[in-house]
Amino acid sequence: MTRPDGLPAKTDVVVIGAGVIGLSVAFALRKEGRDVVVLDRGRAGGGASHGNCGTLTPSHALPLAQPGVISKALKWMIRRDAPLYVQPRFDPALWAWLLKFAGRCNEASVRQVGAAKARLLIDSRVRLRDWIRNEQFACEFEERGQLAVYRDDRTFTAHQANADLLREFGIRIEARSGAEARRMSPGLRADVVAGHFYPGDAEIRPDRYVAELLAAARSLGVTVLENTAVDGFVQEQTRITGVRVEAHEIGAKQVVLASGVLAPQLAGKLGIKLPIQPGKGYSVTFTAPKRAPALPLVLRERAVCVTPWASGFRLGSTMEFSGLSERLNPIRIAALKRGAAEYLEEPCGPVELEQWYGFRPMTFDDLPIIGPAPRHEGLWLAAGHGMLGMSLSAGSRYRIGSTDQSSPPSTPKMRSRDMNMLQMSANRPIAMTT
Repeated sequence: MTRPDGLPAKTDVVVIGAGVIGLSVAFALRKEGRDVVVLDRGRAGGGASHGNCGTLTPSHALPLAQPGVISKALKWMIRRDAPLYVQPRFDPALWAWLLKFAGRCNEASVRQVGAAKARLLIDSRVRLRDWIRNEQFACEFEERGQLAVYRDDRTFTAHQANADLLREFGIRIEARSGAEARRMSPGLRADVVAGHFYPGDAEIRPDRYVAELLAAARSLGVTVLENTAVDGFVQEQTRITGVRVEAHEIGAKQVVLASGVLAPQLAGKLGIKLPIQPGKGYSVTFTAPKRAPALPLVLRERAVCVTPWASGFRLGSTMEFSGLSERLNPIRIAALKRGAAEYLEEPCGPVELEQWYGFRPMTFDDLPIIGPAPRHEGLWLAAGHGMLGMSLSAGSRYRIGSTDQSSPPSTPKMRSRDMNMLQMSANRPIAMTT
């Protein structure tokens, strides 16, 4: 039933957020036979799902919070072009988040988080491949792996410990000499001294993938309403029974909050504190250079990602904690180009097509928040996917409003973490915090 204003009166599931996470949840639930409405305050796929590097990377299972990161970040605070930059300002929520982040910069946490993320990343990687093949998504999907390259032997040696840990988690890694790396991906400069090849990684053109996912969801009967901001929730005691859009209500048996960096604002209306900070990432897209790399690359010392597609060529990454500032910082774009020039003979394509930024929803321990919300029956959380929204998207649809609450054997189990939030873990099923 639809009202004259175009909003449905009720549905089985309302999903808040039409990025890759929200659309993945909606697509999967519709496949299970649920009636689904997706609401987004902007354009579907217009946020962080649009301009990222599109790599599907089980190899990125280890968290941002690692030993030594805090000391680097403090040094980098005076460098506005640093790979990790925290804008100096009075922001109590950010500094509280950073304190928790600092508490996670230890080897035990790296191992715990990495094991949980690796299982979900590997599972999601397989599901994404199956979705793309079964639905015939035209999104430049390639399964050719990813190559991380180094200009300094010391950096390569330091990453060997991480490589060994990832192998424990079932992620394939192959060490390469500089000469071998150049043979695998011509166009690398002669001073590249070593590499790590991750054959299980893949890539897509992210904007095209999200457009295909959106079209597929709509073709199945999912209602996706853009420029439709959710103002709050409808409650019956502690049960969530719908959402409010301006003066209207949409009734729902279940609601999924999947609105990325905006999720804490809506969750806060219910007293749920989501530990998410916006981590601003940048990219610049070109037409393909003549000597484009043959593989997606990670330029380790400069923390720059390079993705070559048939349709273009993208440099991306960096992490900037500057709140929700909507300023595109040219210093960050210049750092991407400068970093690429240290590794690539042809670091930019002949025509620059787009400069972009997007806000990644970062949790302090780099674990996504997935599962039923504490003390609010009918509300599900799917947020905090950090830098890996594309990579984690298909796997995240499990345990979100499904009629079958059991996880597939290869999917990580989950448990509650801190007060008023749910985080992924490898040990126990989801349970409500008290």
